Amino acid sequence: MSLSIQSLAVIAIELQNGLSGEDRFQHLIASVRQLLKCDASALLRYEEQQFRPLAIDGLSPDVLGRRFALASHPRLEAIARAGNVVRFPADSHLPDPYDGLIPGHDDLKVHACIGLPLFADQALIGALTFDSLNPQQFDAFSDEELWLIGALASSALNNALLVDALEKQALPAMAAPNARKQNVRRPEEEMIGLSDAMQQLRHEISVVAGSDLNVLITGETGVGKELVANAVHHLSPRAGKPLVYLNCAALPESVAESELFGHVKGAFTGAIHNRTGKFEMADNGTLFLDEIGELSLVLQAKLLRVIQYGDLQRVGDDSTKRVNVRILAATNCDLKKAVVDGTFRVDLFHRLSVFPLFVPPLRERKGDIVLLAGFFVEHIKNKLGISQLRLPADTLSMLVSYGWPGNVREMKHAIERAAVLARASQIQGDVTLHRALFNFSEAGNPEVMAAPETEASEVTSLNLQQATQDFQRQQITKILQAHQMNWSATARALEMDGGNLHRLAKRLGMKA
Repeated sequence: MSLSIQSLAVIAIELQNGLSGEDRFQHLIASVRQLLKCDASALLRYEEQQFRPLAIDGLSPDVLGRRFALASHPRLEAIARAGNVVRFPADSHLPDPYDGLIPGHDDLKVHACIGLPLFADQALIGALTFDSLNPQQFDAFSDEELWLIGALASSALNNALLVDALEKQALPAMAAPNARKQNVRRPEEEMIGLSDAMQQLRHEISVVAGSDLNVLITGETGVGKELVANAVHHLSPRAGKPLVYLNCAALPESVAESELFGHVKGAFTGAIHNRTGKFEMADNGTLFLDEIGELSLVLQAKLLRVIQYGDLQRVGDDSTKRVNVRILAATNCDLKKAVVDGTFRVDLFHRLSVFPLFVPPLRERKGDIVLLAGFFVEHIKNKLGISQLRLPADTLSMLVSYGWPGNVREMKHAIERAAVLARASQIQGDVTLHRALFNFSEAGNPEVMAAPETEASEVTSLNLQQATQDFQRQQITKILQAHQMNWSATARALEMDGGNLHRLAKRLGMKA
C-alpha cells in the first residue's frame, strides 16, 4: 500500500481550515494515524534541547504533559540530529519513549517506529512520530511519501509558531531577545496546564510583563506563585537582570531590615562587615517578596518608602542609595482582610496590587491534573534514572478525583514519594505507579468515609479532656500536613492567632 495524492490532499486541506492550532494538529495526527494504520502518533515541538508534545493519538493522556529531554531519550535525539526520515528496526537497542504508554499494551517494547524531523529554514522546530505493534507496518511506505507528510506538518507547525510570535509582538514592550537568552528558564519552571483558568492566567502575565507595574500574586499554598513570578520576570524588559527572591515568612524580625536594605559595618552587634541588601542586589531587575503579609508594620513602612521614592538606607548608614527595582509580591492570605484588621498597611497594599494575579487552586482546573502528572513523572524518572515510569489508567483516575488541598506542590511530592517506593519494590528498569503507593490525606480524599463505630467506642473510653485533646491533635496535624508543615498558614486555616496555635501545640505535646 502506498499513499495516494488524494489522501495527502485531504491532510493538506485539513491543515488549512479554520480550526485553532491545537485542533488542527489533532486532526493532522489522527488523519495520519488512520492513513498509516499505526497504533500511535504524536506531534512534538522542539525547544531548548527537548521535545514537547503538542498533540497525541493512541497514547496515554499523560504523555501530553511530559517533556522529553534529548539527553534521556536516544531515539528522539537521533530524530533531532537526522535530516530526513528515521526508521528504527524492530530489534533496535534504543529504548522507545512511548514503551508502556500505549493503552492496553503496557508491556510492549518491540514494535515499528518512525520519526520525521520538522524544519523551518533549516532550523529544527519539531517532529512527527509513528508507532505500530506490527513490526512490518511501515515497510510499504517509501521515505519520499513519508517526507511529504513531514513537509505538510512542518508548514503547519511553522505557521502556528509565526502566529504565536506575532501575537506576542502585539503586546507592549516585550523583553529583548538577547536579554531573554541571558536568563533562560529551567524546564521545571514551566507552567503546565491547558485549562481555561491557566490560559487566562498566561494571558494576564503576558499583558503585565511588558510593563513596569508592581504585581501582587495571590493564591493558596502550593499553587505555584513563584512560577508566576518567574514568568513575569522572564517576559519583561528586565529579563537580562537579576530576579532576587526573599521569603518574608522565614525572616526573623531582628535581621529582616538588614536582609531587605543591607547594613554597614558596626551597625549592630555582629555586623563585622558591610552587607548588601536584597534591594541593591535587584537593582535594575526584579525583587520577588514571597509571603509579603508576614512583614511587620515597621518594615512595611520602610518598604513603602523605597517603593515610592526609590531611596533606601542601609542599617546604620546616614546616606541614601537610589535603586530601580520592580516588585513582585506573593501571599496566600487575604491582604484586604489584613488591612481591615490593621496588620497590613493600606497604602502599601495599593502600591503592591497595581496589577493583581490570582493563581487558581488545582481543584478548579481538574483538566490539568493529567498533564501535571505526566510532567512530574517524566521529571522524577530522569532524576531517579528509571528507564520507564508508567501511570496506569486507574492511578490517573484516582489522581484526578483527589481534592489536592496542598495543590501542585502536594501533587509533585506525592508522585516523587510514590516513584521512590515503586523503584524500591519493583524490578529495576520499568516501574509502574500503582494506586497503593499513594498515601493521601483525608483533607483531600473524596472517598474517605466516616470513621467506623469501633473508633467511636474507643473514644468514649477516654475522659472528655483526653478525647478533646486527641481531636485537637488530629485536626492540627491534618491541616498542618495539608499546608506543607507551615504553622502560619495552618493558623490562618484554623482561624486562630499564630501565637495561640503555637502555645496549644506545646500543651498538646506537638512542639518542644
